[in-house]
Amino acid sequence: MRKLIRFNAFQMNTVSHQSPGLWTHPRDTSYRYTDPDHWTELAQLLERGRFDAIFLADVLGAYDVYQGSADAALRHAVQAPLNDPLALVPLMAQATKHLGFGVTCALTYEHPYTFARRISTLDHLTRGRIGWNIVTGYLDSAARNLGLNQQLSHDERYDLADEYMDVVYKLWEKSWDDDAVVNDKQRGVYAEPSRIHPIRHEGKYYKVPGFHLSEPSPQRTPLLYQAGTSPRGTAFAARHAECTFVSGPSIRVVKKYVDDLRATGRNSDDLKIYAQALIITAPTEAEARAKHEEYKRHINIEAALALLSGWTGVDFSKFALDATIEYIDSDAGRSALASFSAADPNRKWTVREAAEFIGLGGRGPVLVGDPKQVADQLETWQDETGIDGFNLAFALAHESMRDVVDLIVPELQQRGRYRTGYTAGTLREQVFNRGSRLPPTHHGRKVEIS
Repeated sequence: MRKLIRFNAFQMNTVSHQSPGLWTHPRDTSYRYTDPDHWTELAQLLERGRFDAIFLADVLGAYDVYQGSADAALRHAVQAPLNDPLALVPLMAQATKHLGFGVTCALTYEHPYTFARRISTLDHLTRGRIGWNIVTGYLDSAARNLGLNQQLSHDERYDLADEYMDVVYKLWEKSWDDDAVVNDKQRGVYAEPSRIHPIRHEGKYYKVPGFHLSEPSPQRTPLLYQAGTSPRGTAFAARHAECTFVSGPSIRVVKKYVDDLRATGRNSDDLKIYAQALIITAPTEAEARAKHEEYKRHINIEAALALLSGWTGVDFSKFALDATIEYIDSDAGRSALASFSAADPNRKWTVREAAEFIGLGGRGPVLVGDPKQVADQLETWQDETGIDGFNLAFALAHESMRDVVDLIVPELQQRGRYRTGYTAGTLREQVFNRGSRLPPTHHGRKVEIS
């Protein structure tokens, strides 16, 4: 039996996320990002489409690598202005029953003790539908605004992250016994102190002696997402991630990422892999092609280069638009340039081509056609790469997601490649069809407290 295709919706609490320039389109409603109804409407739409989750991206700095300033990012709304993604979760959770919420939080800049409580709170308030996209950050501007001269080196960020994860695992999984909360009104005892344990963590980066302030939430540990595809990022994912998010412009690139992740011993039963994509569809192929051309007219090259410069740490204003992109190693995003140079060994991408490509949907493919044609493409990508699903970017809010829900989901359901309903339970139960807790074999269940 061929496996089902799964969808997440790739979003951000900002005007312009992965399609720089498309906010200028007359039908786009991204300017409503400060309106709570914008988010509840989206959440209900995605739940109608049986999406696994809304996947909320985030950064803590400005895209200021291009021309050495944030002016282009501010002028073109390149992920600025930007609001906190976590505040959206209770709003959307109240408007839905099953949709999950994968929230990006950079562990480099927040202490694990306070972060663990914030996530436990959200897991309680969503009845177990919270996920965490673990990132180490890639913008030096974020580090500077938080008191550092620059961010840690790429691999040292992951060293810190490994310890950070051990701290939060101890807080979420080991601090409170399953029977710590007794809620005994007769004795006047809410929690048994003997069943609540200080974690006594002392490491290179963190010292956390106390116990977790929150009682155990439905999942204890949120569903764990991760997006790194560098060798160090892949090793981190092998240890921690339950779901990974990969981006690449070709089947060749994405398959390489998937093969590397699967080579760590993680199969679809314990690691779901979602690839980024943008779907442009309409009832007929001609309408879909016309919509694609219409969207392309709103791509802003400078905005796209500001975004790409921030991702890679390379100032693309210094290169001519017809210059070719070569792989450049940097401490920002190692995989961003690598994905272009590896997409086709016989092709050299120019700066302009890369900007035009990411101008619609970021670094994933753009799948264009009528519902049958798009469904064929989705099946091909899944079958040839081994991914489990797609993290869907959008061109226009909320038009792109409505097109997917109204046109693509029914086509996939008719083919038996997409679920027709939700099962009850937490986000982890929805995605893996098993219990709410981390599996016993996961590293997070094996950490010990002294």
